Amino acid sequence: MSYARANISRMSGYVPGEQPKDKQYTKLNTNENPYPPSPKVFEALANLNPECLRLYSEPVSRDLRGIASEWIGRSPEWALCGNGSDDLLTIAFRTFVDQDQPVAYTMPSYSLYPVLADLQGAQHRVVELDDHFRLPLDAAARARGASLFIVSRPNAPTGNAFPLDAMHQLCKDFEGVLWIDEAYADFADDNCLEFVTQYPNVVVSRTLSKSYSLAGIRLGVAFANPDLISEMMKVKDSYNVNTMTQLVGAAALRDRGYMRHIAERIRATRSKVTGELTALGFHVLPSQANFLLAEPPCDAEALFLALRDRGFLVRYFKQERIRQFIRVTIGTEEQMTAFAETVSSILAAGL
Repeated sequence: MSYARANISRMSGYVPGEQPKDKQYTKLNTNENPYPPSPKVFEALANLNPECLRLYSEPVSRDLRGIASEWIGRSPEWALCGNGSDDLLTIAFRTFVDQDQPVAYTMPSYSLYPVLADLQGAQHRVVELDDHFRLPLDAAARARGASLFIVSRPNAPTGNAFPLDAMHQLCKDFEGVLWIDEAYADFADDNCLEFVTQYPNVVVSRTLSKSYSLAGIRLGVAFANPDLISEMMKVKDSYNVNTMTQLVGAAALRDRGYMRHIAERIRATRSKVTGELTALGFHVLPSQANFLLAEPPCDAEALFLALRDRGFLVRYFKQERIRQFIRVTIGTEEQMTAFAETVSSILAAGL
């Protein structure tokens, strides 16, 4: 007998990338940044006033929102902070989606989206990407009737970024709230951040987990016109971003030059690894993120397990359409050289 709601009993929860402790691994499975955060972060921590820890955090993260909203030249009312972008997505579902109402999302994409739909008791409106994992031309028509449509750009786990003109058209054609999840945008050639000043139904979310090397503090920021932000403010937890996260996040956001330097370094390594894997017979999808989705010249799950045995964690998904791929986070130059050498030795051994 289950005491949970019926839809909770039926569903499977979100499964994050494994974090094993049985031995030392090179972690290339959860898209963490291999480099440390800005030195300004450590300065902020060193100067932390202990008195602030006994007090509640600033409930709406006003200073942090002020810094973030400078990106779009707007006031803090254009930004909402959350306990990571997953918190922001949860707020979105609770704000814009009624039970039994359709919610749309692309597939394959971030596997949390359908879980959040199940938690809300919503109907699933799945918009399948085409054979090359591109956004279909009739995406808005397929999502019609949904109150919320989530599009990841660059897309996870494929890494590609849908063209800006296609995104503009989607914003015009879709009648509900279009949520553009830009968790990996700092590794891409362009982004949709300015869309929020052009379309009243668009939200763009960012995270400090990837490009800012701050996955451990859990901080995300959503941008939208104040009408949308004010509705989501009603739904968020009272103190959803803790004091230390607000302090560290502000320090990181003030040092965007450091972030851009690190992101460019990862982009260069991404290009190098793409060439190395291609030379080994992989089909590597073009990526605008800090990871690669690559189809090996052997069984993908067997390679995933062989790499694990040799101390390298990558991500393998058993989902239809991507089960023949592995996803590889871009690590340091040294880590990726060792990774490519290990893959080469596994293939040479006849896997």
